[in-house]
Amino acid sequence: MRAWMTAAYPICRSISGDGVRGTLDLLADVLPDGATLERTGVPSGTQVFDWTIADEWNVREAWVRGPDGQRVVDLADHTLHLVGYSAPVHARVPLEELRRHLHSLPDRPDWIPYRTSYYHRDWGFCLRHRDLQGLPPGDYEVLVDATLEPGELVYGEVVLPGSTDGEVLVSSHVCHPSLANDNLSGLAVATELLRLLAARPERRHTYRFLFAPGTIGSLTWLSRNTDRLDRIRHGLVITGLAGGGPLVYKQTLRGTRTVDDAAAHVVRARGGEVRPYAPWGYDERQFNAVGFDLPVGRLTRTPHGEYPEYHTSADDLAFVGDDELVDALDALVEIVDVLEGDATYANLSPFGEPQLGRHGLYPTTGGHSADQEVMAMLWTLGLSDGITSLLEVAARSGLPFADVRAAADRLCAAGLLGPRPQAERSATNRASDPIEPKTSPVKSSSSTVTP
Repeated sequence: MRAWMTAAYPICRSISGDGVRGTLDLLADVLPDGATLERTGVPSGTQVFDWTIADEWNVREAWVRGPDGQRVVDLADHTLHLVGYSAPVHARVPLEELRRHLHSLPDRPDWIPYRTSYYHRDWGFCLRHRDLQGLPPGDYEVLVDATLEPGELVYGEVVLPGSTDGEVLVSSHVCHPSLANDNLSGLAVATELLRLLAARPERRHTYRFLFAPGTIGSLTWLSRNTDRLDRIRHGLVITGLAGGGPLVYKQTLRGTRTVDDAAAHVVRARGGEVRPYAPWGYDERQFNAVGFDLPVGRLTRTPHGEYPEYHTSADDLAFVGDDELVDALDALVEIVDVLEGDATYANLSPFGEPQLGRHGLYPTTGGHSADQEVMAMLWTLGLSDGITSLLEVAARSGLPFADVRAAADRLCAAGLLGPRPQAERSATNRASDPIEPKTSPVKSSSSTVTP
């Protein structure tokens, strides 16, 4: 993950152009055998709901040269120096006029801010405030050697088929330039999660990984997939997975989806925080728009705008800790294990507590306290009424989901637990509810990731 981020960091990305293509190239290079990155290009000018895909933007060089002929701002030094989507310009302007196109952070004089102008034709540069204050009066030469012309918006998808066509959507944006936490941490962790899932011998769900420019990219994907959105059972937008702070899960619009319960179960056990939905943030707000109402939450650490390094040059590779990336990956694997393993069962010996020892499920010597393995079986039997899911058993008992899943597997093997009869099944299950278990229960994989 660190190596991939280091390679991707210098690329000048935006919502379209060669920077997006180059980033998708890097993602394709690290995919496991059998996984393919499918790219989709949608022409500029295409109407996407209330939006229109903008002209494609590419930049070759951009700089500001002072009265003495020296460059005082240069895109070659840092991709944040140029306002994203700056229109081409080559002119000489006095300092007073130039200042109207310059952006800095007075309270963080050594950091470069990140600014964009996607849908308003303008140009601008970002620089350290201490450098801005040191600019002498006089005329400045400005060059933005860029093109803004009809092209395409590009996004990439990788699909890992499962035994069902119910999908888990994992989305991470590809549109930010050199911002390590806000952009690259999500892409790196998503790619590693993809590699781990591809190595599993069986998957119940189909996993769709979406790498698209923020907002306009996810909207474009949604507009082209309206006929298959009902396949999405669960989803996660992942980004900002480093930079300090505990993991934070943002709920879906409803807040009652299975992915909400699964993520909350994992994140809270890791000392993290669960927050309600709000219509601001990353692409989760597009997936949760009332017209779609998809079961897609968001996983970050300290959310956007709540740490000073956000959208500044201080969000560099040093701001991202390896341990944070691995911890986020571990958490995502655990969430996947819950989504894969959750199911609803019926106690097949419901009249009193069954004699576990007769079924080889209880220590042969009595008189001692029940250990966690036995308690997991008792809780699972006690709550398996054909309606309560294993995730609900874990939540009520306070036990890890992996222990409850393992208990269900043992109880099924012993003939004490099984699928609830068809007549008892609710006809009002949510689209994001667990898939009914097969006759042979699905066993979850280990949720531990070795750094």
